[in-house]
Amino acid sequence: MGLEYFIARTGHRLVALKDVNLQIRSGEFVSIVGPSGCGKTTFLNAVDGLLKISKGQMLLDGQLITGPGKDRGMVFQSASLLPWRTVRGNILYGLELQGRNKSEAKERVDGLIRLVGLAGFENSFPSQLSGGMQQRVNLARALAVDPEILLLDEPFAALDAQTREFMQEELLKVWNATRKTALFITHQISEAIYLSDRVIVFSARPGMVKESIEIDIPRPRKLSVKRTPRFLEYEDHLWASIVEEVRKQGMLPDEIKSGPSIRPSDG
Repeated sequence: MGLEYFIARTGHRLVALKDVNLQIRSGEFVSIVGPSGCGKTTFLNAVDGLLKISKGQMLLDGQLITGPGKDRGMVFQSASLLPWRTVRGNILYGLELQGRNKSEAKERVDGLIRLVGLAGFENSFPSQLSGGMQQRVNLARALAVDPEILLLDEPFAALDAQTREFMQEELLKVWNATRKTALFITHQISEAIYLSDRVIVFSARPGMVKESIEIDIPRPRKLSVKRTPRFLEYEDHLWASIVEEVRKQGMLPDEIKSGPSIRPSDG
């Protein structure tokens, strides 16, 4: 598939995605990484049906994606919770819009509250929650409508480093319990490796699938796995692949271009 924009101010067309050929297996957790501006979020928005592709087609369970649908659940970087609704009320919102049976909806929401570790906070408002807790509500809200695929657009990017680590571990617990097909966008390479069955590297714009890396690390995974030699091998490989794409854009200073392999810290 391909996707391009028309920029009215300049009168030119910008090709954001080109010849993207990607298949995600049912129940698979896939992360997409790549240089800034390579089209990762654009691709995710196209899968969600928020953007219309210019070329090719996108299918979910054999059905053509033509717009947003209840078979997809989106978790954005910002929790964007309704401030006048409690934790339970925010998670319940999507089910109310679908006209679900009230008793069944309440039972489902209560189960999700327990699953994401918010028991005891059911009647709290967003302003009374930490950033990590708000993202737990955000995740539970997306899961409430029982989507076929969970789309996550850098959901932990706004969190501090420590909370982000804990949330990665919590997300794996939730995913292990639900086994939803998940498509995760991130700039943090270690996050992608830790969470995923497979990591996709997008090229510099126009975004294309540069490589697909199967992550052969047994589950369940503890955070300590990030310090193992196998994990660091994956991290070095993915970082080198992204640096190669950034160099194509001429966006690296000379000392990095000529220096040894460098990986950014996660702290």
